[in-house]
Amino acid sequence: MVPKIVSAKYVSPLSVALLFSDGKKQTVNVGEFIRNHPHPQYNSYLNEPKFKKFKVEDGFLVWGKNWDLIFPSEDLYHGHLSD
Repeated sequence: MVPKIVSAKYVSPLSVALLFSDGKKQTVNVGEFIRNHPHPQYNSYLNEPKFKKFKVEDGFLVWGKNWDLIFPSEDLYHGHLSD
């Protein structure tokens, strides 16, 4: 089982530094994934002010009121987002 995300911090354009429950730290560039996989629901998060409104809920990194954008925790833990 992948450790849960306990905190997330904006660090650079479209990148987030994550801290997991086992103490591991990982920085992930989410913008690269969105640019490579355009989708109307996700494209709006390329807007930096909107992107910065992410939060950690139930151990997941999420965007939007209804979790409009979320990535598998395992991918985030390993520092790469799957296709």
